[in-house]
Amino acid sequence: MSIQIPSPTEVRVPSGAIHLTGDLVLPTDAHGIVVFAHGSGSGRHSARNRAVARQLQEAGLATLLLDLLTPEEDSVDRRTRHLRFDIPLLSRRMEDTTAWVFRQPDLRHLPVGYFGASTGSAAALIAAAHLGRKVSAVVSRGGRPDLVGPAVLEAVAAPTLLIVGGADAAVIPLNTQAYDRLRAIREFVLIADASHLFEEPGALEDVARLATDWFSRYLVPQPQPA
Repeated sequence: MSIQIPSPTEVRVPSGAIHLTGDLVLPTDAHGIVVFAHGSGSGRHSARNRAVARQLQEAGLATLLLDLLTPEEDSVDRRTRHLRFDIPLLSRRMEDTTAWVFRQPDLRHLPVGYFGASTGSAAALIAAAHLGRKVSAVVSRGGRPDLVGPAVLEAVAAPTLLIVGGADAAVIPLNTQAYDRLRAIREFVLIADASHLFEEPGALEDVARLATDWFSRYLVPQPQPA
């Protein structure tokens, strides 16, 4: 039986003195929510992440694709390329977004997962380390865990899946080292012949399938008090 996927709802998430803009999709009877942390120079309109989000939605998971930079910040970053590597800033905004999720009546009962890509993976892992059991699962696509300190990786409690392209030679050792540092339930998957952006035929579909399986396994709602 197919799940009816509603149209995205634009939301505004407070973070310090600014608001972040996101696209929320909440399927009926969703059993979890996945917050996306996009990679370098990418935002909520990323075609790759939207494709992954669609498969998660079809599996009964809510998704929140977020612009971690404001339009003004993004305009500056396109010239300077420095904010996309401000991992402490991006991770704080992931934490603020998670706090916002827990304040929403329709979302607060849902276990939270993070899907991070490239530098967004580093932000997701740091936020997961800081929030502990409030984050139930993490998936990293072509991540940059070298931007996360070893002690922070060891503090991540959420089951973590690292997905890397088999042809992404520069990123494979970075994820291998991160895998060795993680103390949570973890898995490391190489997608044969895939490059950093997973543009090869079938590569992104493999990412979406792996992410869906991981989140479906670990985003399990807890019984609500009577």
